[in-house]
Amino acid sequence: MLPGTIHPPEPSAMRRTFALLPVLIALAAAPALAGPQDFQEGAVIPGYGKFAPVTDPSITPASVFKIVYDVSAAEAGKPNASLDRVARFLNMAAAAGVPAGNVQLAVVVHGPATEDLRKTLKDGSPNLSAELVTALIEAGVSVQLCGQAAVMRDAAAEDLIEGVTITLSAMTAHAQLQQQGYTLNPF
Repeated sequence: MLPGTIHPPEPSAMRRTFALLPVLIALAAAPALAGPQDFQEGAVIPGYGKFAPVTDPSITPASVFKIVYDVSAAEAGKPNASLDRVARFLNMAAAAGVPAGNVQLAVVVHGPATEDLRKTLKDGSPNLSAELVTALIEAGVSVQLCGQAAVMRDAAAEDLIEGVTITLSAMTAHAQLQQQGYTLNPF
């Protein structure tokens, strides 16, 4: 530098330390981050509802759950992601030691997701959610189809997977389940 020119001061040790702080925090947190390899299948619904185990979860074996899921979205050519979340709940609760008798789940289906409750799709192609729906029903999940959606989408009782019940509407199904003590899971 030329004499008389202004140059920036040398960074102090404290500045260097603060500059490294975000890096140190990220490195310390790295082992706590779960990646796809950390998710595992559960015992209740194998093949669906993968979850990451959590050390010391906030629920105990004495926990009791009565939960209803509202399922309306569907993506053609894929098993229903919302139904997979129901399987995840069952698998997580079992892994946390909650007895099956302490978990009561219901699913109210309407809209495009109506197609996921058919034995086969209207065009005759396989329903990629059928195996999951059957497994949920066999695990004790109440799967209820909105009667209004069934009529709108031309889904007769004989078209549906065994164990699916048709209700008057999704609205009345939710009201009745809430009266029975079910809470709505927003996920």
